[in-house]
Amino acid sequence: MDIKRTVLLVVFSLSLLMLWENWNRYSNPPQPASAEAANPTTTATKDVAVPQVTAPAPAAVPGAELPATGPSSGSGQIISLSTDLLKLEINTLGGDITRVELLQHQDDKASGRPVVLLQKNDHLTYVAQSGLIGGDFPNHRSAFVARDGVRDLGSGDTLQLVLDSEQGGVRVTKTYTLKRGEYDIGIQHSVENRGPTAITPSLYAQLVRDDSKLGGDSYFYTTFTGPAIYTDAEKYRKVSFEDIEKGKNPVAARTPDGWVAMVQHYFVAAFAPLSKGDHELFTRKVGPRLYAVGAIMPVGQIAPNASATHEGKFYAGPQESVMLDKFATDFDLVKDYGWLTLIAKPIFWLMTQLHALLGNWGWTIIFLTILIKLAFFPLSAASYRSMAKMKLVTPKMTAIRERHQGDPQKMNAAMMELYKTEKINPLGGCLPIVVQIPVFIALYWVLLASVEMRHAPWLGWIHDLSAPDTLFGTLPGIDMPIGLLPIIMAASMYVQTKLNPTPPDPIQAKVMMIMPLVFSFMFFYFPSGLVLYWVVNNILSIAQQWVITKQSEAGKA
Repeated sequence: MDIKRTVLLVVFSLSLLMLWENWNRYSNPPQPASAEAANPTTTATKDVAVPQVTAPAPAAVPGAELPATGPSSGSGQIISLSTDLLKLEINTLGGDITRVELLQHQDDKASGRPVVLLQKNDHLTYVAQSGLIGGDFPNHRSAFVARDGVRDLGSGDTLQLVLDSEQGGVRVTKTYTLKRGEYDIGIQHSVENRGPTAITPSLYAQLVRDDSKLGGDSYFYTTFTGPAIYTDAEKYRKVSFEDIEKGKNPVAARTPDGWVAMVQHYFVAAFAPLSKGDHELFTRKVGPRLYAVGAIMPVGQIAPNASATHEGKFYAGPQESVMLDKFATDFDLVKDYGWLTLIAKPIFWLMTQLHALLGNWGWTIIFLTILIKLAFFPLSAASYRSMAKMKLVTPKMTAIRERHQGDPQKMNAAMMELYKTEKINPLGGCLPIVVQIPVFIALYWVLLASVEMRHAPWLGWIHDLSAPDTLFGTLPGIDMPIGLLPIIMAASMYVQTKLNPTPPDPIQAKVMMIMPLVFSFMFFYFPSGLVLYWVVNNILSIAQQWVITKQSEAGKA
């Protein structure tokens, strides 16, 4: 039995299965939840849900259903804050962050408009909210008043916005602090009890988002969009909108540490408590197609005429490793490398070191591929030597198959005798490849997940390594990009196929010849940075395999 060809056939079959699965996922996105599925803990009045805050220590955040349309004229004043990295819009109704623009990241190169992360419009609802529960206290539906102050960072280093609201004898002062060169935003809540009796409120902070599909995913790969929770005890957990819709989201976690986030490809928004206490981190559905991830934090008992302060911080920005590491413990896990994170992180670290020397992510990918190829040179050489021997004895294997066509046992026995005579290990060609697969998969996820590659040029026609190569435009009707790198990729795969031993089985031989065409169709949709890696890897493999095959043929002669 030719084990190597069987392994390749399995890999090809799995690839086709992945193609079919991702095609279905792309063509049939999740259907919107019905309007009747709204959260039962909210009471709607017209188009705004009213928070229910009757229990002294509720187990959940007050109702957070948002209007289906934009705010009305009486919904509050929009205050804009600008730094060198961020532009925020904060609504005095609730003190919500309703818009965040990332000034250093373009939505697309053609328009030059900045990426808008948080926003609230007819197409997307994605906001950050906070308030008090445990009584008739200010929450994200209460009116706040903004104090006078500077709204643009200018030449300064720190910018603050202070908002005040009073309700039920309790005054809440919410302070946002922005700093130069930072995506972190400090959020301080000062609670003053002006009533005659002691109170025991809790503070909540949540990110509310609908399940609208983001652009950028390909036909053949998708990236995660949705809530995530981190605690020291249970580590990093992603929670899909579908699981929340079905009630499969995890039970709220009580923890003295941790953070919550809303993750999407390349960017993330998150909240982390700073004040000590036993926090409750949760995910939940808050309305039709609206989902929340957040934290409930005890403020403690506050006597009459006394006050208490809670500190937290909010992150809204790109998944840049340098920025993520400064925000919270293991916050870099939002940069999703899948199940091979332990391998992917060192690979990305090596890439950053190469980029510091080369100054271009395209050349960084090429030199990284060369380094990885050199590291696996002995394994690859063993694999190619085994394939070269198999290619030399292919005529004998074909003769054995024809001679024992009706007797599989005799055919296998004759094959094993041939392997023994020719000193060939049938596993010698595939085991070295299997060892390398985890590294190649990890590198794939590094290139796919790294925002550093977004809009990064290489040379010539490649202006964005995170986008498909479109040198020759797109095919009308199916909108398939046609680029030079995928064509070179298909040609290199064809050359590799010709260098490999020809399978004696005609069906296997046809499958092996079709594989370059199928994979090239896939790679037309892949980011050009990924295709560049595979092209360089294939060219190096062809050179190594050709030299070893020639050496084996010369030695046999």
